[in-house]
Amino acid sequence: MKNTNVSPAGEGAGLLGEVEGTLQGHRDGHGFLIPDDGSADVYLSAQETHAVMHGDRLRVRVTRFDKRGRPEGRVLEILDRKKRPIIGRLLLESGVWLVAPEDRRMGQDILIPKNGIANAAAGQVVAVELTEPPSLYSQPVGRVVEVLGEIDDPGMEIEIAVRKYDVPHRFSPDTLAQSAKLPERLRAVDLKQRVDLRDVPLVTIDGEDARDFDDAVYCEPFKQGRGKKAFDGWRLLVAIADVSHYVKPGEPLDADAYERATSVYFPRRVIPMLPEKLSNGLCSLNPYEDRLSMVCDMLVSSDGTVSAYQFYPAVISSHARFTYTEVAAILGNTHGPEAAKRRELVPHLLHLHEVYRALLAERQRRGAIDFETTETQIVCDDNGRIEKIIPRTRNEAHRLIEEAMLAANTCSADFILTNKHAALYRVHEGPTPEKRQTLQAYLRSLGIGMGISDDPVPREFQQLAEATKDRPDAQQIHQMLLRSMQQAIYTGTNSGHFGLAYPAYTHFTSPIRRYPDLLVHRVIKALLASKRYTLDAAKMQVPQAPKRPGRAAPPNPAEARNEAERWEVVGAHCSANERRADEASRDVEAWLKCRYMRDRLGEEFAGTVSAVTSFGLFVQLDALYVEGLVHITELGGEYFKFDDVRQELRGERTGIRYATGARVQVQVSRVDLDGRRIDFRLVRDADDVRAPGRGAAGKPAAKAPSKAPAKKRAPKTAVEVLDEVRQADRDVKKSRKEVVATLHPIKAAKRAATKAAKKTSAKPPARKRR
Repeated sequence: MKNTNVSPAGEGAGLLGEVEGTLQGHRDGHGFLIPDDGSADVYLSAQETHAVMHGDRLRVRVTRFDKRGRPEGRVLEILDRKKRPIIGRLLLESGVWLVAPEDRRMGQDILIPKNGIANAAAGQVVAVELTEPPSLYSQPVGRVVEVLGEIDDPGMEIEIAVRKYDVPHRFSPDTLAQSAKLPERLRAVDLKQRVDLRDVPLVTIDGEDARDFDDAVYCEPFKQGRGKKAFDGWRLLVAIADVSHYVKPGEPLDADAYERATSVYFPRRVIPMLPEKLSNGLCSLNPYEDRLSMVCDMLVSSDGTVSAYQFYPAVISSHARFTYTEVAAILGNTHGPEAAKRRELVPHLLHLHEVYRALLAERQRRGAIDFETTETQIVCDDNGRIEKIIPRTRNEAHRLIEEAMLAANTCSADFILTNKHAALYRVHEGPTPEKRQTLQAYLRSLGIGMGISDDPVPREFQQLAEATKDRPDAQQIHQMLLRSMQQAIYTGTNSGHFGLAYPAYTHFTSPIRRYPDLLVHRVIKALLASKRYTLDAAKMQVPQAPKRPGRAAPPNPAEARNEAERWEVVGAHCSANERRADEASRDVEAWLKCRYMRDRLGEEFAGTVSAVTSFGLFVQLDALYVEGLVHITELGGEYFKFDDVRQELRGERTGIRYATGARVQVQVSRVDLDGRRIDFRLVRDADDVRAPGRGAAGKPAAKAPSKAPAKKRAPKTAVEVLDEVRQADRDVKKSRKEVVATLHPIKAAKRAATKAAKKTSAKPPARKRR
């Protein structure tokens, strides 16, 4: 007899089996149950989700499997309702007050009784607490608990995002009280058992807009010994703010820091992991101020390998606060005006540059992946609106600090592994078998002779990137290489870092803004004191982290029975909060960009296809660095088929192809501020476009001088070819009608009479006057 309780995929609940999990709503009304056990998601129709909301915990029964073996279910029981306030806009429609949730995954509006609107006005953004959950026959009912303000108020997009993604943004009263009691300056007791490095010219190098400085660096040439055992290289010091001296396990400061797990960065605002007195004061390595630090003291040989290292607590005083731009200018011209201002520190910067070149050479030898990607920076005006979006270029100073931090992070991982102590590792695994096969097929489809092996190593990816960097579709290829790899996570199990080609890697260098770094500091301090660091039991009192696609479910905090499992719980919590911070930051940036583009409706821009999907093309504008969608219906009146291997859309009749990297000219046709979506309309292909048809201000581009030599006619664009095909179809139809009228006059007359009768019958009868 056939067993009907086994799913086609061989995992998860079978037919009529029951499964528990969290509902992930969809803006179209349906939803998916994300099972706790990590099995396949269960589809729930709009009818099934009418009585529940996004974030609720449910028990579901699998009722059927679709043609592709995906389970569909029916809600049996609501285990727990999401209790967080819901953010939305208060509306008055036909005398009825309601709130339209900002998070479209909620699926339905919330009714507000007249006595529940508090002092809010129609159109304002409010936080709502549910008083009656939804049912099969009624909408949810709630009351306003907080009025955030008008939708156009400066910073409103950030206020919405921190609540929409449940980002903790207020410190507890106990934390604020503990922070207020901290001393303003270092005390004599703080300096005990610390190495005094205040005379060492350590410096900080950060961005122009940085406010917290958690790392300082120093380098000097170092030689030791003679003959074969002689050492010739550099001594590199990386001093990191000693946050663990102030934030102790079990205290309110630690509880709030763990709940946040990371600082969240928005344009013009930061939601810090620690109160400002610590993040910008006591722990920040401000210039000319004594600060406590943990130092990684390394000997780097001339070939770039770290030959020896040691960790120790110290007290330092930063001798200067440099910016990346300033250091790059000094390294580029040691006799320039920037160098003249910092003449006494220029030799130390040159030594840092020398050790960086050695570390970089070692990075290339081990085959670490180093893709050059364009990052952007949003520049806002005083009202918090986008003034411009500029590319953020990485110079030699950026790479110098990056290599120094990588060296310190690997030393901390090696130190912990050598002492066989549990800790949080930063793990980045290579491609899964499925992603590897997809990437191999994609490379073959492009005719690239190089490929990746069945058990790839980072060097293969770096060689592919180097070999294809001059191709016109290089950006497309590099994006596919990146997508084939998995996302980096925090975990108690060391699996190495694939992208950096390290056998072990931790985060040690940013304890002001990352909780995993703070934990690594505590472990290193315990080892230096010949002790063991044990996780606080309170860290297990957190919600279970959400399941990630393609991965097993994270450990349940309530079931962590030993130290290894507890470290896994902490790692899952920090990884989930890191992703939450990224999602909140992207949401704010998307809102700002939509607001920015709303003033540019109808303008035309040149752009590049950044991604291809089954429903259209994503295009990034050259001048503005803003991405939008050209829906497939805007590509012409024919059927386009999505080629998953080649990552392209191809017209079945004309053969027109749109792939990543294609140059196009688009017009801004629609901006959906609530949905964070920008729609473009395809104007014409722009393979030979050197400048956009309209500039950033919407003005036509300057015409070429009349004396310029005549250019050869450019090849026909995809839109021109499509117009010619349509015109040919119309001509064929017209000629057929003429042939029929000539050879079959009676048949043609009957058709004309029938068409005339239809037009007459379609008109409404004349209305009689009474």
